Amino acid sequence: MAKDLNQSKRPVGRDRVIFNTISYVFLAILAAVCLLPFLLVISGSFTEQYAIQLHGYQLIPETFSLDAYKMLFRIPEDILRAYGVTIFVTFTGTTVGLFFTSMAAYVLASPDFKYRYQVSFFFYFTSIFGGGLVPWYIFCTKYLHFHNNVISMILPIMINVTYLLILKSYMMGIPTSLYESARLDGANDLTIFFKIALPLSKAGLATVGLFLALNYWNDWYNAMLFLDEGSRELYPLQYYLNNILTKAQAMNAAAARSGIPASDVPSEPLKLAMTVVATGPIILLYPFLQKYFVKGVTIGAVKG
Repeated sequence: MAKDLNQSKRPVGRDRVIFNTISYVFLAILAAVCLLPFLLVISGSFTEQYAIQLHGYQLIPETFSLDAYKMLFRIPEDILRAYGVTIFVTFTGTTVGLFFTSMAAYVLASPDFKYRYQVSFFFYFTSIFGGGLVPWYIFCTKYLHFHNNVISMILPIMINVTYLLILKSYMMGIPTSLYESARLDGANDLTIFFKIALPLSKAGLATVGLFLALNYWNDWYNAMLFLDEGSRELYPLQYYLNNILTKAQAMNAAAARSGIPASDVPSEPLKLAMTVVATGPIILLYPFLQKYFVKGVTIGAVKG
């Protein structure tokens, strides 16, 4: 009988090995496919303009060139200042936004709050409709004084209703018995929030925090709306790079009208170099938040 059991286990083990091998090979191919575009971006940023125009994007540069990065870092103080502004805005906005979002999610997820469903619907319903860009811009500049200051790049995207509902759903999964036990021990809501709700919501906080950080890091729209040409020291990285690209395209247009070869202005490698410069630092967040991110994005998934 023991032999029969051993024989019955062998095919299962062999099948598992075959399945794992196929899975690893498939995931390796998928990872390579996902990594290939970024490698092409890096390679293209070190390629001559005319080589891209003649042969397209190649994994190995046919003619190596640093012209795009030389143009990008022509004034290193400006781009370093733009990095500093973006890092400050991203860190401040993500920290403060995550704090207020988590507090609101805790209240909406609390069974002691009688009108939690009505308030949740109010948040959701008002996020669907808007007054339009012009009234919003007038309100922000005239009454909130969002003009040529850092606050104008932090407050407009600090609270996102979608992230609030995600965090609320996650906190609703925390057993209410923990809250009741804490109250019996004399804990108030602030103590429960900081000592129980937040530590048990690390996955949700990491997911929402990553989304907020990406929003702040990639934002240039608010800078375009609220910053004038005289406030260049407040330009975030994305808006600064966008201005460089606009000027490069204007140079290409002027060169075409003047009969100068357009390849002298590295517009295509410049776009790719801007992608590398803007994407590189934020990618470093993913390894630190990966274990929380995978768990956080599956909130509300159907279990089989």
